[in-house]
Amino acid sequence: MNIARIETFSTEFVCFVRVTTDAGAEGWGQVAPYYADITATVLHRQVAPYVLGRDAFDIDALVDDVPRREHKFPGSYIARAIGGLDTALWDLRGKLEDKPVCALIGGSPGPLRAYASSMKRDITPDDEADRLKGLADAHGFDAFKFRVGAECGQDIDEWPGRTEAIVPAVRRGLGDGATLLVDGNSGFSPGRAIEVGHLLEDHGVVHFEEPCPYWEYEQTKQVTDALSLDVTGGEQDCSLVDWRRMTKEHIVNVIQPDVCYVGGLTRALRVAAMGAAEELPCTPHSANLSMVTLFTMHYLRAIPNAGPYLELSIEREDYYPWQYGLFVEDPYTVTDGHVTVTDAPGWGAEVSPAWLEQADYAKSEIAS
Repeated sequence: MNIARIETFSTEFVCFVRVTTDAGAEGWGQVAPYYADITATVLHRQVAPYVLGRDAFDIDALVDDVPRREHKFPGSYIARAIGGLDTALWDLRGKLEDKPVCALIGGSPGPLRAYASSMKRDITPDDEADRLKGLADAHGFDAFKFRVGAECGQDIDEWPGRTEAIVPAVRRGLGDGATLLVDGNSGFSPGRAIEVGHLLEDHGVVHFEEPCPYWEYEQTKQVTDALSLDVTGGEQDCSLVDWRRMTKEHIVNVIQPDVCYVGGLTRALRVAAMGAAEELPCTPHSANLSMVTLFTMHYLRAIPNAGPYLELSIEREDYYPWQYGLFVEDPYTVTDGHVTVTDAPGWGAEVSPAWLEQADYAKSEIAS
C-alpha cells in the first residue's frame, strides 16, 4: 500500500496533513505549530518528492531517508515537515488495523495525570496563584507549571522581583500538597539559574525547565549538577545527534522532546529509548491544544520511561485563539485532573470540516 497523495490544510499557526494511499486509505497528522504555513511548503517541496509512491507502512525508512536526501537542510523546518508525514502515517495504520496508535507502539488506552501548564508572564503572582487554584477546584488538577524569569531574558526578569514573588505566592495559594513545576524558557545564566533553583527548592518545586539558553548544553549541565530538584529540557531539540549527547551526558535529569518539533512519533520514540537507556524519565513538551497533545498522550501511554504527568495548556481564546475549533469533539476533557486516551482507531480525533474549509490548501500527488 503506497503513498499516493499528501495534502496540507494550513494557517500561520496550524497545518493538518492528510495522507492518502493508492488503495484510498487515509490518515491525518500535523506539522509543528507556529509558521505552520511555511512548514507546509517545506513538506511539499522537500519531503513529498521522496515519499510519494513508497510503502505507507515503512515509516522508519521514510523518516530516515528524507534527512539524507535533504542533508543540506538539517534543521527544524525539515524535522517539523517530516513530523506531519509521520503522524499522518501512524493514524492511517491505526485506522487500517482498528487500533489506537498507542496500541501499535506497545501501550494501551487509559488515563493520564495532567499538569495545568500556564504560558503567561504578564500576570501578577497573586493573580496566577488564584487562577491555578480555580483550575484545581474546577477540574481536579494537582500539578501546575508556571513561568519565571523572561523568555531568553539574559537574567532580566519580566519585571523586577517577579520571580522571587511568584514562587512563594503560588505555593501559598495551592498549598503544600500541590506538585509545582517551573519554566525558565532559556532565561538565565548558570549563576542566576542556580540562585533561582535554590529558591525553587526552598518552596518544594520539583521541576526546573530550560533554565539556560537551551542550545548551551554546558550551561544547563552546570545547573543540573548544582541542584537537587529535576532540571529538565529538550523541547526545542530536533537533532537525534544532539539527543544522543543530551542523554549520554545527562545534560538534564528529565528529557522533554516535543513530538512535532523532533519530527514525529517515530523519532520521538527513539529519543525516549535514548533516555530509557540512561534511566532518564521522559515528560514531553505539549504546550498547546492542537494535535501535538493528542500525539503526546498516545506516546506517554506506551514508552517505558514515561514521566508522571502530561503537559496540558490552560490558556484560553485570549492567549491562543488559534487552538480552538480544530476538532469535531474536544479530545482534552479533564476529569479529576486526568485526560484519557480512548480506544478509537488512530489518534482518535476528527479534524473539524469547518476549520478545514477556511485553511489554505495544497497537495502533492503521483501523476496519473
